[in-house]
Amino acid sequence: MGIQQERGALLDLITRAAEAGAAIIREGAGRLGTIDWQSKGPGDFVSEVDLRTEAAILALLRPALPGVTILAEESASSAGAEARRGLCVVIDPLDGTTNFLHGFPEYAVSIGVLEDGHPVAAVVLQVPRNERFTATIGAGALVDGRPCRVSTITDPPRALIASGFPAKDPHDLPLYQLQLARVISGVPDVRRAGAASLDLASVAAGRVEAYWETRLSPWDFAAGMLLVTEAGGIVSTVDGEPLDPTQPSSILAGNPVMHPWLRERLHDPLHSPTPVVPPPA
Repeated sequence: MGIQQERGALLDLITRAAEAGAAIIREGAGRLGTIDWQSKGPGDFVSEVDLRTEAAILALLRPALPGVTILAEESASSAGAEARRGLCVVIDPLDGTTNFLHGFPEYAVSIGVLEDGHPVAAVVLQVPRNERFTATIGAGALVDGRPCRVSTITDPPRALIASGFPAKDPHDLPLYQLQLARVISGVPDVRRAGAASLDLASVAAGRVEAYWETRLSPWDFAAGMLLVTEAGGIVSTVDGEPLDPTQPSSILAGNPVMHPWLRERLHDPLHSPTPVVPPPA
């Protein structure tokens, strides 16, 4: 079996795992009022559905991938060096838990496969719409089996930008407020949907021109970053450095024109808001 066939087989496997997880999420969506959930920290929740979904995904993947490192949100605290050696599967069983718990229909199962620390296969399954975003390295990105590309809009006054609030890291809020003010003064609007994997999928599908967030965990972006690059986009940290999908990081993604525009905008003091000085008493 050739390398591309092997990666195609991996994609088939993680897609089946994502679908198994999605079935549990859909069952939970029909009984939101009875679901047990608790807070892991500021703006960070876990429910019984997260745990059951992750267990179902792992039950399918572990027998099929013996000895492979698996990094899953609800059962792992850090990636470690093993995530950069050989194969590693990175799983967010329910990206957008807060949305799910409130019946807001923007949440997904996200599974990425790394090879020596680099993404090689990815699936992001938008559960309420049953919309499937997939990619393997060198073979392009697909939405429901159809090729997708990043947006061709390159004029900021026509661009739509996505972002995520630093709800889990309140100490990042002052920086984020400054970044948001710089960005929103140059584009018609900014969207915050509440699931990083789907924000990245939206960049890949050309639905938004760029996306940034100040702090994410590997399971938030390991799959989505491959979708973007295979759709012709660029992914980096907010500072423009290479993105490591085994470590927490900021993220910046976009089409080849809007990515550098957004990076510059996020750091440009000329577009910082003017302080409002109260009138004298």
